[in-house]
Amino acid sequence: MANDKALIVIDMQNDYLWDKRKPMFCYNTQELVKSVNSAVSHYKENGYDIIYIAQMFPNIITNKWFIGFSIKGTEGAEFYSGLDVVSDLYFEKNLPDTYSSKAFREHMQKQGYKEVVLCGLDECGCVGATAKGAVKTGVKVFMLENCIGRRFPEDKVRKMREKLNSLGVQYIKHSI
Repeated sequence: MANDKALIVIDMQNDYLWDKRKPMFCYNTQELVKSVNSAVSHYKENGYDIIYIAQMFPNIITNKWFIGFSIKGTEGAEFYSGLDVVSDLYFEKNLPDTYSSKAFREHMQKQGYKEVVLCGLDECGCVGATAKGAVKTGVKVFMLENCIGRRFPEDKVRKMREKLNSLGVQYIKHSI
């Protein structure tokens, strides 16, 4: 029988986590990577599929100039070296909501997942947008509160949490 639960690890890439990142990506890399790796191990042991997502922009000059991160084919777009990658379930997206990726959406439908647990980057960016996308598909959505990076002010984080809670998303903590 196919597994109906998945941990989705979002955008744990060099451009957001390594020493050469742009100043706006002010995550505590060591703490976040340790938390996410702990969650990966825990959820894998408990029979969840582990799915990795990467933000990927086409490698064209305008994206290099105006975006400057997550450019396909660059070292910065690769997964952070400290991230534990334990499955080949891997999808790329170029919009914040992972469900905007056709290949990902088709995989999720084919597998018939009933529950998704989200972690990675960023609560007010791609993780929050993916939670909204997941809700629309009818799956049960959990946010691993202490395994999600946030770079936005508390007020914006609070508004995102209120919005997600109103949609039925539940915040849970992973014991590390």
